[in-house]
Amino acid sequence: MFTEKTVQELAQVLGEKLTQAGLVVATAESCTGGGVAYAITEISGSSQWFDRSFITYSNGAKTQMLGIDDALIQQFGAVSEEVVELMALAAVKNSDADISVAISGIAGPEGGTLEKPVGTVCISWYNAHSGSKTASYLFVGDRSDVRTQAIRLALFGLIEII
Repeated sequence: MFTEKTVQELAQVLGEKLTQAGLVVATAESCTGGGVAYAITEISGSSQWFDRSFITYSNGAKTQMLGIDDALIQQFGAVSEEVVELMALAAVKNSDADISVAISGIAGPEGGTLEKPVGTVCISWYNAHSGSKTASYLFVGDRSDVRTQAIRLALFGLIEII
């Protein structure tokens, strides 16, 4: 499972797989605040396979940087599969990347609801050559735990979608 490897190990494997496949990655991050991009850029040589990160923490940033329709955010919420799927697509569209990951969630300790409790994270992976995968998860732990679990799963999913 993805939790068996550290974030750094997953980023290293991701870089190897992207290099072998001749692909480039971009990220669109909300609740992780650039954590996936940070993990990627900790790997020497990542400039060969990492293009950019969109840190779209606010709803306005999602609209301005990625072109996500505000009406869609209002309808489904920023933490929704509908929004992260569009974020992942926009990350590739607005970059020189072939694949991407988008993340939006409620890391806590505040902000949760009955419908979307603290720990709810939506992640979407997009490969311009083979399609996408989008899912919602409920992570446990404090804010740091939720963010770290989301970063690990994001990296793991990128490896899988190559």
